[in-house]
Amino acid sequence: MKAEELDKRFDEGEDILDYFDLSTLKRPGLEQKSVDLNFPQWMVIRLDEEAKRLGMSRQALIQTWIGERLETL
Repeated sequence: MKAEELDKRFDEGEDILDYFDLSTLKRPGLEQKSVDLNFPQWMVIRLDEEAKRLGMSRQALIQTWIGERLETL
């Protein structure tokens, strides 16, 4: 199918996801990369308390806080 036909179907409100192979979908710049961090025990305890209070994992809390901080730069 040509791009013009795909655009037309999309503009008409047709669901066009069937025309894509979502298994190869990539989000540039959003790939996960693992990093190791060491915190003093008191920080881990406080992080766990706050994560529990918010109903999220420690990792999600750290990611959220770092992401919020980086957006302010």
